Amino acid sequence: MEQYLINTLKEMGAEMSPEQAGKFRLYHEMLLSANREMNLTRISEDEREACDRNYLDSLTLLSFLGDAKTLIDVGSGAGFPGIPLAIMRPDIRVTLLDSLGKRVSFLNAVIEELGLNAKAVHLRCEDAAKMPAYRDSFDIACARAVAAMDVLSEWLLPFVRLGGLMLAMKGPAAEEECREAAFAIESLNGAIELISRADIPGRDWDHRIVQIHKTAPTPERFPRKAGTAERRPLRRKT
Repeated sequence: MEQYLINTLKEMGAEMSPEQAGKFRLYHEMLLSANREMNLTRISEDEREACDRNYLDSLTLLSFLGDAKTLIDVGSGAGFPGIPLAIMRPDIRVTLLDSLGKRVSFLNAVIEELGLNAKAVHLRCEDAAKMPAYRDSFDIACARAVAAMDVLSEWLLPFVRLGGLMLAMKGPAAEEECREAAFAIESLNGAIELISRADIPGRDWDHRIVQIHKTAPTPERFPRKAGTAERRPLRRKT
């Protein structure tokens, strides 16, 4: 597993040390063990499948991180993409946000065991984004397979500092989602900069990364109360 990760990530344009690869091995073992007890996420016992679908897929964000010092992973679940990014970029302080207590407990156990520069927080994103400690505080806010772009923008952009980035991991419908979310993104003071392919060597998956720049502080009324964004996504009135 370790050598596969090292070799494949090198094909993707990044370097992984043997020590970092060992941390992925330990993370994988902790995931498998925890999953048997609490069904954290779909994780394959096949190591190559797990590497491709979870660890390497998360690491497609690496090239977007630049000189960021803080990152929040919203709806982190079992830790994707936040834990893999924390392993690879120990210089970035990573916050993993999730609304389910058992997931947060697992994530903090992983953080302690792997010695990561990270913390997991048990809060709903709508509540956390209203708190001064989190609002407008992060260089990067990211999420993987959490919600449609109009909803996701309302959840993520309030966390991003002025000039920072929102990174959304999406599938082949990314462009269509962005068109439908244009009004929401504009209302939240974001601007789409780039929609990039996120390829894994040897896989034909059509994954995309949407990069959104924070152009001004998000209006104070956002995010709205829990559940509102899903029920009533921000759409232009016709």
